[in-house]
Amino acid sequence: MAGFKSPDFNERAAAARAAKKRAVEQLREKPAPDPEVVAARQAAHAAREERRAEKKAAAEQAKAARAEEAAKLKAAKAEAAAKAAPKPKKTEAELKAARDARYAARKARRR
Repeated sequence: MAGFKSPDFNERAAAARAAKKRAVEQLREKPAPDPEVVAARQAAHAAREERRAEKKAAAEQAKAARAEEAAKLKAAKAEAAAKAAPKPKKTEAELKAARDARYAARKARRR
């Protein structure tokens, strides 16, 4: 039984040329695409792109509307805050009383 004989460079190069030649022949044998099919694909692609553009424009318009609404809401909140009477600052005694009440409530919960 003969062992495996590894191919030398010339044999590998010849095999590569033959494979390349077969690939080129297969490409030449391939029929040209039907013009009607190509036109239909291009029309479908154009329609898809048009729908995508319309959808994007609608999304941008909605985003602009939301931004405008948010700006109006922010302005209304600022106006309401400006109209609201400022809260008077609590004195030290009031702050201490509130802190003591929280402390007492916390101790009562533990019991």
